Amino acid sequence: QVDLVESGGGLVQAGDSLRLACRASSRTFSTYDMAWFRQAPGKGREFVARFGLIGDKISYLDSVKGRFTISRDYARNTLYLQMNSLKPEDTAVYYCAAKPPGNINFADWGQGTQVTVTA
Repeated sequence: QVDLVESGGGLVQAGDSLRLACRASSRTFSTYDMAWFRQAPGKGREFVARFGLIGDKISYLDSVKGRFTISRDYARNTLYLQMNSLKPEDTAVYYCAAKPPGNINFADWGQGTQVTVTA
């Protein structure tokens, strides 16, 4: 199990940028697939971006492609999400998630960080 702590959320205007960070407690961070999810008010949780281990595979939700960039710093046990050209529809609580080796699903979740984008 790994503890995850997100930071970097806030209130911004449309077109602004934010960088979210997710600090992992475990040195085994380097063996986990990592991802960002989000949940908007009244909606279910949705996948945003993933940074896998096999071939450092990266994937994004279609609506954030070209605007968001996921990255990870192994020395700092930290996952990042750079969000540019933010839109009001990006408003949500953003969660960091980790998938241990051998797991099918993401098993460890952070507490979330609120991102609010005004028009």
